[in-house]
Amino acid sequence: MGNGKRFERIAGKNPVLEALAAGRKIEKILLAQGAKVEDVQGRAVEKGVPVEMVDRHYLDALVKTLHQGVVAFAEPLEYASVEEILDAASSRKEPALVVALDQLEDPQNLGSVLRSSDAFGVHGVIILERRSVSLGPAVSRASAGAVEHVRVARIVNMARELDNFKRAGLWVIGLDGDGRDVLWDVDLKGPVVIVAGGEGRGLRRLVKEKCDIIARIPMAGKVSSLNAGVAVALALYETRRQRKP
Repeated sequence: MGNGKRFERIAGKNPVLEALAAGRKIEKILLAQGAKVEDVQGRAVEKGVPVEMVDRHYLDALVKTLHQGVVAFAEPLEYASVEEILDAASSRKEPALVVALDQLEDPQNLGSVLRSSDAFGVHGVIILERRSVSLGPAVSRASAGAVEHVRVARIVNMARELDNFKRAGLWVIGLDGDGRDVLWDVDLKGPVVIVAGGEGRGLRRLVKEKCDIIARIPMAGKVSSLNAGVAVALALYETRRQRKP
């Protein structure tokens, strides 16, 4: 890798297969000798991506995480623009469905949100440039490869961007345990932005003030709140349920 380009290491069968399927530029793939990775090897050959067989211990030292005998060197993912996200909804003739994450810092949570976003037809996810997790190998692994198929835009100011969405005709729905409205009583059939806060802090005051509706997810147990990944998944399921044909 002496060509001056910066490659990131993607570990695991599903993340690498999804990167291949999405057409991401991959320099090469390392496969552990003796591992059952014929599907990855076959797909790599189809795509013309070089494959090298190496000792499993080499991969253990290379990525320090669960790799299933597969590590790819790929160009970093490019971020989308907010305009591209809205254009995606328009081109599919669907009411916009956007997820906005306010200071989410855990790669596992972002990966979970991206996986749910892919499953429920989200047009794009918004994250902050600062005090927020960014796309990378940990998010790719946590999303099981869904990061390859969901548009993600990075913005500077969440409150200002929510104002822009409102001017574009979207309703802003914040998720908060103290919300006045129950989630399933909120009309989610039109164009909406679903906003979730960061770990432990929830929605910041200014962001909450920009929301048209603050919705809560009713809880029957002893735990008072859900993490962002689970809360967003439930909100997206409810949106999909309301929008069913």
